[in-house]
Amino acid sequence: MAEAEGTDGVGHARFTYRLRASAAARSALSTEWDRCRWTWNECVAKSRAVHRHNKATGQKATCGPAQLDRMLTEARARTPWLREGSSVPQQQVIRDFGRSRAKAHKDIRDRLPMGRRARMPGHKKKREALASLNYTRRGFRLKGGRLYLAGGIVVTVVWSRNLPAQPSSVRVYQDSTGAWYASFVVPAQAEPLPETGRVIGVDWGVRETATTTSDDHDLPHAGHGRKAQAKLTRYDRMMARRKPKKGHAASKGYREAKHLRAKAHKKVARQRQDTARKWAKKVVRDHDVVAVEDFRPRFLARTTMARKAADAAIGATKTALIEMGRKHGRDIRLVHPAYTTMDCGQCGARAKHALPLGERTYTCTVCKTVSPRDKNSARVMLVRAGLNPAGADGARPPGALLREAA
Repeated sequence: MAEAEGTDGVGHARFTYRLRASAAARSALSTEWDRCRWTWNECVAKSRAVHRHNKATGQKATCGPAQLDRMLTEARARTPWLREGSSVPQQQVIRDFGRSRAKAHKDIRDRLPMGRRARMPGHKKKREALASLNYTRRGFRLKGGRLYLAGGIVVTVVWSRNLPAQPSSVRVYQDSTGAWYASFVVPAQAEPLPETGRVIGVDWGVRETATTTSDDHDLPHAGHGRKAQAKLTRYDRMMARRKPKKGHAASKGYREAKHLRAKAHKKVARQRQDTARKWAKKVVRDHDVVAVEDFRPRFLARTTMARKAADAAIGATKTALIEMGRKHGRDIRLVHPAYTTMDCGQCGARAKHALPLGERTYTCTVCKTVSPRDKNSARVMLVRAGLNPAGADGARPPGALLREAA
């Protein structure tokens, strides 16, 4: 399976492929992950020890990548088991730890609410953490359709599509079903589409995942999770019956039920991703400019709509639309979502009170326009993005120029 995950913001894209690993290769990958996990846990222990020392003495000792690199060098010199593995993924673990720790400190300095802060890096437990190995260019090579990793690990790649360029790095990881994948980073290549002279506004919701100014491009709620709920519930009950006692190893039946549950969840995730990408490609192909509500659906997890909102996969669909637009050279404009349900898409007047969720029709008290609530919000996206919402589907009048976003 090839999976183009879009740009990373620096002109690069990820392509993910399934790996066929022999029993020896799987064992070697697992052992390599044990070394990387040990390195990560040592970084956590070192960081916490420095923090306790600074708090007790009032000093300002540091625990950055340079200190952790020295710690790794000393550990490899005195530990044969650690020295048997490649230093490339172990060094990348230190880089990942540094980025995670820096993000947590930045959120603390910015005084973000606790619910939005990144947590400080914690220990990775053997039975919970999934394997993930990062290799830079000097740690891997491709030859004869196979992936050669540092340390003598060789795996076969399922080339469902060709790589567009030479990869600069690769991440070899294991998902919750036990399958191994390789995610290559390559330079992003734009694939411009012909101009259409049309614009569109997109409003996110729960009843319909995406409501647009064009009826032909609305995305109904697919409900993939609801359709698989009976199967998932059965697997949850199987796991509950076989749940091991604290301190005891899981039984074979428990592991089998956990594997079936992971496969069911993986299928739902792929269905959501497939639906999002097909819809995004259709929207991008038919429109030059897309005004998208910059909606962050995390807060819905604390409401009564949590399950349905999660099944709608608004965040994944929004990401797919943005990445597809960048890939094909379209203009994607993010619009702040404040008051989009209170403003009128025709005259711009703002209602005095917010509409309750049960009221699905918007009536403007100034121009007396009556329209579906979500359709009005999609039209507001166009207006706020500085576009001319002429026509029901947001098409521009012939010869009209696109205005810059306000």
